Amino acid sequence: MPLSEDEQRILTEIEQQLYHDDPGLAHEVSSTTVFTHGFKHIRLAALGFVAGLAVLLATLSTSYWLSFVGFLIMLGSAWYGEKNLRRVGKAGLQQVTGNVRGAGTSKGFFGDAGERMRNRLNDDNDDK
Repeated sequence: MPLSEDEQRILTEIEQQLYHDDPGLAHEVSSTTVFTHGFKHIRLAALGFVAGLAVLLATLSTSYWLSFVGFLIMLGSAWYGEKNLRRVGKAGLQQVTGNVRGAGTSKGFFGDAGERMRNRLNDDNDDK
């Protein structure tokens, strides 16, 4: 059920007061989502997987036992990452990809090249 105009106004006043009283907390609350904690653990699992792979490759020629420890680190990191991916779920992944798409990071990276190309192709088709 959507908020009434009066409730919306009160909520906006509370938000402005929070930004005025404690800007650090307001920034942290606005930048944190339900899925932030899970994604931090996924990054940690990926780092552990890479570290395990490095241990495995570095010690494979010297000691099979240390290589096996590297493999166990990789296995544990993969399990931990998979567990956190399940916690984040499909909704979390959609929110992150939506934020990346909505932020325009690809447009900032590529500029207006795609739009210029479409305009150029449309102009060529209009001339014929």
